[in-house]
Amino acid sequence: MSNIVAIVGRPNVGKSTLFNRLVQRREAIVDSVSGVTRDRHYGKSDWNGKEFSVIDTGGYAVGSDDIFEEEIRKQVQLAIEEADIIVFVVDVEQGITPMDSEVAKILRKVKKPILMAVNKVDNAMRETDAFEFYNLGLGDYFTISSINGSGTGELLDALAEKLEDAPEDEEELPRFAVVGRPNAGKSSFINALIGQDRFVVTDIAGTTRDSIDTKYNRFGFDFNLVDTAGIRKKSKVKEDLEFYTVMRAVRAIEHCDVAILVLDATRGFEGQDENIFWLAEKNKKGIIILVNKWDLIEKETNTMRDFEAQVRKEIAPFTDVPIIFISTLTKQRIFKAIESAVEVFENRKKRIPTSKLNDTMLEIVKQYSPPAYKGKFVKIKYCMQLPTPTPQFVFFCNLPQYIREPYKRFIENKLRELYDFKGVPIIIYFRQK
Repeated sequence: MSNIVAIVGRPNVGKSTLFNRLVQRREAIVDSVSGVTRDRHYGKSDWNGKEFSVIDTGGYAVGSDDIFEEEIRKQVQLAIEEADIIVFVVDVEQGITPMDSEVAKILRKVKKPILMAVNKVDNAMRETDAFEFYNLGLGDYFTISSINGSGTGELLDALAEKLEDAPEDEEELPRFAVVGRPNAGKSSFINALIGQDRFVVTDIAGTTRDSIDTKYNRFGFDFNLVDTAGIRKKSKVKEDLEFYTVMRAVRAIEHCDVAILVLDATRGFEGQDENIFWLAEKNKKGIIILVNKWDLIEKETNTMRDFEAQVRKEIAPFTDVPIIFISTLTKQRIFKAIESAVEVFENRKKRIPTSKLNDTMLEIVKQYSPPAYKGKFVKIKYCMQLPTPTPQFVFFCNLPQYIREPYKRFIENKLRELYDFKGVPIIIYFRQK
């Protein structure tokens, strides 16, 4: 069984800084503005041979009319329910605040191990200031400075004692990144799939700020879904915080296996959607396109066909991509979307035996040889698939420099036709034999 540790507390006490230190990566966005973390954010860590998952939560606030604060409160409650151990973070600089007391009141009712971490204790004077936190009624505490790491070893020692033995190594799960413009319905898509409100969803663009993993294990499928922030044009990114947010989304694309591009049907396939598509293609990721909010479109006989034709025209020449019309509100075709993503993932790791490849492709090359160029005739003698994570093929010939782009596309189309690489970019090389 996996050990789950939730980091909770009021806003701006340093939860995300502690989270980043525990997972040893700059996963969660850290900013002096309160309310930056809005969803539960997961990472992996280990200490003294014990593995555990860490959940970073939004700051628990009370008495606020902010639409996000209400959603963040729900997320914190869900994190507490999910976790095996809870780390309650408070701030020695501010002392005990009414919000700390409110969180402590909730935690006193929880029948799980609770470790209180008094953060920002980076000198001896602050050590004595921490005594007041006994008044919260949660017993002993650990003084730490999450920004420089002091005291976190003692906290982790205590944490490791309460953890179960590390599970056996699990196979790395496929990663599907859900990407797109702001407000296209990415978080709603994941919530609809997993059947619970795992992510904050509002009508305000930019609600999701971090790239967040969710394990999906249903109906025979097993993979990680990554919800990302909406990617806007650089010229539209005004604040530092949003710049980091967009970088997280771009990095999620770089580290995924399949990019699930969500479009807003009411807005069509816009320039920024195309930019995200080519970013995924450039990184050689599997790609599927989901046209969301299809229930809001007035339909005629050929509406779907015309929309799909327009999208394929925009993404040419890489048109061999699944396009699925969905509605996260009515859950229309959302499971078909996942089936397609899994199919694309399998296509991406497909390997064609060299003998089979030569039997089929050399016969095609014999019938349709490369056009003569500058009076020179190209003869292709042998081909093979390279041992790379994505499909790459090399064709050996006498004059590779005379192979033109249209013939490369012809070879690619034949490979797709014969071996089904739907949704996966293919790279073809011609080399001197």
